[in-house]
This record gives sequence, C-alpha cells and structure tokens, in this order.
Amino acid sequence: MNAELYVLPLVVRIERATPPERTDALEAAAKAVLDLLADPGEWAAEVHAWEATGKIRKVVRRARGAEWRRAVALPGRTIEHRTAEVRVHPPVPLDGWPRDLARLQVKGTELTDTAPPGPAEPPTLWENPALEMSAGKAMAQAGHAAQLAWWASDEGERAAWREQGFPVTVRRAESAAAFEAMAAAGLPVVRDAGFTEIEPGSCTFVADAPWLAGRVARS
Repeated sequence: MNAELYVLPLVVRIERATPPERTDALEAAAKAVLDLLADPGEWAAEVHAWEATGKIRKVVRRARGAEWRRAVALPGRTIEHRTAEVRVHPPVPLDGWPRDLARLQVKGTELTDTAPPGPAEPPTLWENPALEMSAGKAMAQAGHAAQLAWWASDEGERAAWREQGFPVTVRRAESAAAFEAMAAAGLPVVRDAGFTEIEPGSCTFVADAPWLAGRVARS
C-alpha cells in the first residue's frame, strides 16, 4: 500500500432538524481520530500505512437519514459527543472510496454554535481565528491537531489520556497574536497542505496540553 495515496474518511451526522453544534462536531472528530490511533484493531495495517509517510490526509463528509444508516453499516466506529455523532472509517485509497461513502457530500457542513462554548480545559486544540473554514474543514484540521498531539506524547502520556476517555476541547484562539504565540512555543502545529479552502502552509490549529509544552522543535 502506498500511504501517500490513502485518506482517513470521517462522516458527520447532520440531520436537517437537529444539526450538531459546531464545537461538538470538531471535538467529536478529534476524539474519533484518537480512538482509532489508540486502538486500530483489525485496521492496524491500513492505519500504519496511512501514517507511514506523515501525510495524514482526512476528508469529512456529511450524512443524514438513510445516508447515515448506510455509513454506519460500513466498517468503522461511531463517536458520540454531546450533540455530535462522527463515524471514523479505516483509511482508504484516495481514489478507492467505498461507494456509499463516495456518494456523500463534502459541502454543506456550515455548522454553528447556538451558545458560546464553555471554558477551555486541557488538552485544548486552538483554532486560528484569522482563517475562515467550513465546519467540515475545521473538523479535519482538529483531527490533524489531535493526531500530532498523540504523536508528540510518550507511552505513559498516551495511556493516561486514553484512560480518561480522551478529554479534549476545541476553541478559537482569542486573537491572531495569541495563536501565533502558541504556534511559536514548541507545541504541535497543523500546517495545511492547501488542498481545499485555504492557502498551502497555513497554520490552522495548535495542540496545547501541559505535557506538550516545548515538545516540538520551534520553527
């Protein structure tokens, strides 16, 4: 398998009458990625090949009704987090998606929060407030941030995080300056490849946790 040609599918359930809160969807995506990395199970070979080159591409699609039921019938795991349901599927070839996933739409994930989210609690994935991203794009980026945090953690830190059920909060940084300061502080930073929505190399998220401070070489 060529890991460069593999992608991780994430499907968010968005029913017309009951769409999830944006923040809940982002946090659910991060939790789904962490759950798969911590225990890939029968998909260990696919996950290893996907991770091998560091090209951890993710694509988020939306589903409702019968679409969601078909997605759930395929191999994968569903993460339920407050108002959100996100299903993570094993990595697939970029041009070889299962038909029922390939038919799902990427567009249409313009979610909002109906009330301000509560205070951030570590670990926190900080979104760059200077960028405008659809919820689907931001979900993928939050998943990247969670994965970089996982990679930067040692075995003991991973085990403790997993034992606690992968607590994670996603919040927008207070200002562009605050985000840039965190990005320069030796924390894991997501730099987007630029396939969709934003310019290549844009810093989208910073992963912040007490054990991650200074863990990553500053750039």
